[in-house]
Amino acid sequence: MEEKQEARKPHDPFFRWLFSDVNHLRLLLELAGKVNVDVADFLAAVNLDTLVRIPDSYSEVYETGDADLAFRVNVLTGAPVFVGILVEHKSGRDANMFNQVARYMRSVMKRFDKGRLFDGLPTMAIIFYNGCDNWNPLELLEKDYPAYFHGMVLPFRCAFVNMSDIPDSDCLACEDVATGLGIAMMAHAYDKDAILDIFNRFKPRLRKMPDKECSYLLEKISLYLAEYLGKEVMKELNMAFKSIGQKYGFVSAGDVYRQRIADAQAKAQKLIEAERQKAEAEHQKAEIAEAKIVQNRTDTQKVLREMGVSEEQIAEMEARLEVLRQSRHS
Repeated sequence: MEEKQEARKPHDPFFRWLFSDVNHLRLLLELAGKVNVDVADFLAAVNLDTLVRIPDSYSEVYETGDADLAFRVNVLTGAPVFVGILVEHKSGRDANMFNQVARYMRSVMKRFDKGRLFDGLPTMAIIFYNGCDNWNPLELLEKDYPAYFHGMVLPFRCAFVNMSDIPDSDCLACEDVATGLGIAMMAHAYDKDAILDIFNRFKPRLRKMPDKECSYLLEKISLYLAEYLGKEVMKELNMAFKSIGQKYGFVSAGDVYRQRIADAQAKAQKLIEAERQKAEAEHQKAEIAEAKIVQNRTDTQKVLREMGVSEEQIAEMEARLEVLRQSRHS
């Protein structure tokens, strides 16, 4: 029986923003290792102090939207080899996930040393997800294979970590407040009451953060949670955020939305005003040119009269000049 695929949400920029930082990722992996045996076994074999991010520029699939967070880390024995870590976040269940990770692994997890027998890296893919129920599609993928083939079905190791399995106590005790609060917000992304509770427990630590860092963190969390909880629920949450963040210049998801509308209206008004000024300037220019023509015509008539030219001759000359001007414009 196939697993039912839930509706996919937009790619989560908050997770990518927070855990592209190697220090934040190290803390996340350490907390995940406490609740997931596969992650714990992996961490026991590597040295997280050597964690390095692989830049997006190494990816050949980045423009397709498949790219996520890639890292490499040395093995714990101290041998001159390292392994790859792919970190992916899923807001919902994704039937194409294994193919996506495999494409990215083939594109990014490479060594370019000349003379190597194989340029690929042994890779651990760790998929973090939000949900009330635990999800491990690898078990479904392997269930029809004999035990001998378990662990060999995919060209990489794979672990699934439900963010809600990470205890609030571990988040509160995390040495980095942004990492701890970020994990807690993802763990409770569907539960407004739980979010308010854990947020209130984080307040003392948030108040000790630098103003700009606190404001930016709250803004990112607000935008992230709006994806799950909707605008009406976010109104209440944003009021709670403002209880400590307003003095730091906190901007809620609603504030961002309203500011975007205001900016768009201001831009449109600016364009309209620029067009109006341009038209007015062109009109004034035309009026000046017309005035010069009239003045030149008056001066010419005056000179001709002083020279004794009759009115009939002046009128005939002006008629011929008008015909000449018209022929040039046609």
